[in-house]
Amino acid sequence: MRPRWFVHGDIDGFFGLFIDNLLQLMVIAVLCRSVCGLPSELITSRILPGAAVSILIGNLFYAWQARQLMRKTGRDDVTALPYGINTPSLLAYVFLIMGPIYQETGNPTLVWQVGLFACLMSGLMETAGAFVGDWLRRHTPRAALLSALAGVAITFIAMGFIFQIFASPAIAILPMMMILITYASRTKLPLGLPGGLVAVLTGVALAWILRAIGFSYFEPSTEPYALAIHPPVPVPGDLLALLTSAKGWQYMAVIFPMGLFNVIGSLQNLESAEAAGDRYETRPSLLANGIGTLAAALFGSTFPTTIYIGHPAWKAMGARAGYSILNGAVVTLLCLLGGITLVLKVVPLEATLGILLWIGIIITAQAFQEVPKSHALAVAFGLVPSLAAWALQLVEMSLRKAGKSLFEVAPAFGNDLYIHGMIALNQGFLLSSMVLAAILVFVIEREFLKAAGWTATAAVLSMIGLIHAYDLTPSGVQNKFGILAAPAFATMYGLTAALLIMLYFIGRSTNDSPPQRAIVD
Repeated sequence: MRPRWFVHGDIDGFFGLFIDNLLQLMVIAVLCRSVCGLPSELITSRILPGAAVSILIGNLFYAWQARQLMRKTGRDDVTALPYGINTPSLLAYVFLIMGPIYQETGNPTLVWQVGLFACLMSGLMETAGAFVGDWLRRHTPRAALLSALAGVAITFIAMGFIFQIFASPAIAILPMMMILITYASRTKLPLGLPGGLVAVLTGVALAWILRAIGFSYFEPSTEPYALAIHPPVPVPGDLLALLTSAKGWQYMAVIFPMGLFNVIGSLQNLESAEAAGDRYETRPSLLANGIGTLAAALFGSTFPTTIYIGHPAWKAMGARAGYSILNGAVVTLLCLLGGITLVLKVVPLEATLGILLWIGIIITAQAFQEVPKSHALAVAFGLVPSLAAWALQLVEMSLRKAGKSLFEVAPAFGNDLYIHGMIALNQGFLLSSMVLAAILVFVIEREFLKAAGWTATAAVLSMIGLIHAYDLTPSGVQNKFGILAAPAFATMYGLTAALLIMLYFIGRSTNDSPPQRAIVD
């Protein structure tokens, strides 16, 4: 079989994936300046070209991988795995590592170097994850993987951006509705124009027309732009500088959970792709993921890359392998020419957010549709930690804007808002989401011994601090690692595991008991 390099659906798929990547790059350009104090020159000449290297490597590999699967299966409807900068890691690194270092030292070079160190550590974890990923994937129920993914999709992606859309209805509502209408109904626009492209162009036109007649719904970036080539340059010296410094290692409490988050998130996305009909091998997929992040760090980017959420959405658009190649090429060109600065002068962010909303709701729907009907209960249970994590983010942001800290306000919440329960669910929420959903899947199936195994896992994770453990300090919620980090949770999960083991043996003895002899009158 000779699959085609490009099909018509690749145009829509490319535009959707490109907008997703473009959003991350726009967020990097804005937050690295405003929160981390990095100069524009460093962002344009080091971070964005480094990101381009990793994005290009990943997109080309996953396009090749899709074509190999087409040849192997004889199918021409295989869709490449989407790939780009990891949004949760981006936000975590900015707000929990790089921002605090800038506030403490005011040294943008040190901020960047610690960011490189964090990216390097994440890449090493992702690469190591390739060798245990298959085992995890085989022994984890689909409901557990998809539920955790859906939790992130409906909260941090869909809800995280829909407020921004409804805050700017004049330039954001119509593009959002155009995206939902064309993607959900699979309606082709006249001349075969991609729905996403038309929607974004409509939002851009509305923004500039309203601005021309006096309504400032869109304020273009004032950052100066000059056409120039910014080639990626290896920065091994800056990486090595932090390997022997305590400054980078002290943030492992953030780096380790986010690296684990990336590995598990990639496994969940592979499961999501398989549920949509495309089964990719775990090890090469995760290896490419890790190598991409290592390349990002080596060439100056502080942000890990990962297999993206949203494969079913691109598949529903008709995208195959070509959309990945187009995305890698265009993103690389944009970064090397410093084009993100120019984009911020022309395109309102709000006009592009409908695509992220679409991805969020389709992933959430898939979590319920692609599991046995009886497992929907487990999917719903698995959404709870993500909802708590998102709610805590809203609480903390509200307090910061009011000039308060969670540390000083927490006692005042009392029974009106059980803030400590919210924080406990937030800690390691991706792991706890997966574990809780897995426990309930096996309970539903009355496989109590397997349920006990997952519950014992929750006890161990609580004991060492990977879930539920925290310290609330004046500087915010801090991860807490060590023996007996969350003893109450570890004990209760342990007792639950004992209960499940008891139920297993009770059921076994009942099933093994000899049948009663019939009484004949």
